[in-house]
Amino acid sequence: MKLFDLTGRVAIVTGGNGGIGLGLATGMAQAGAAVVVAGRDGKKNAEAVKKLEGLGAKAIAATVDVADEASCRALVDTAASRLGRVDILVNNAGIAIRKAPEAYTLDDWRKVIDINLTGAFLCAQAAYPHMVKAGGGKIINIGSMLSIFGMPHAVAYGASKGGIVQMSRSLATAWAKDNIQVNALLPGWINSDLTRSARVEVEGLNERVLARTPTKRWGEPEDFAGVGVFLASTASDFITGVAIPVDGGFSIQG
Repeated sequence: MKLFDLTGRVAIVTGGNGGIGLGLATGMAQAGAAVVVAGRDGKKNAEAVKKLEGLGAKAIAATVDVADEASCRALVDTAASRLGRVDILVNNAGIAIRKAPEAYTLDDWRKVIDINLTGAFLCAQAAYPHMVKAGGGKIINIGSMLSIFGMPHAVAYGASKGGIVQMSRSLATAWAKDNIQVNALLPGWINSDLTRSARVEVEGLNERVLARTPTKRWGEPEDFAGVGVFLASTASDFITGVAIPVDGGFSIQG
């Protein structure tokens, strides 16, 4: 369907070299978008680009530190100069530091907030003038089910992801006049580097997740391809400021 066709569009995906980010990048590449895989690990970026090129997509790699304003602006400017425009931004880069709140250092707190929340804002701000020039755009911010729930050992992560939802709503209201839609995705328990370490660190986590999730499985990065394409395409032009759980029903269980 043309509604979901991303041919001629350029998408930047931060943290796009693995996990959910690569799942989103893959979906957009399959829908016809040219993709900028942005991350701190140049080797992983290059490997992800090869995968996307193997699907017949146009893709380039870009090294970025989303906690650095100049790096964010350079990323977006590079995408625009090499691919001609910027239409889609996926703010997926993120980290987690698991500690009891009383054990957090100020450096721990700042590191998580700077990468997960401030970095998303800086990239969105950098992308804004390019999207205005293109006549509109789509920003997809990756929150978490911890935008809804609390967890005792993820206070900074939860705060950053709750902030992602409210930031998305505010940007949506600010930039609607520019035909820019801003939405958030809230991943549940997804097989990724972050959750694989959590399964080791948190006893009984796997069993509890499966017991509460109606679909009785963990999510996979590929589960984000469809919803990512939807939010990146003209099919979602009248949808902005929403937060969509992608969690197999975990958040609807009492």
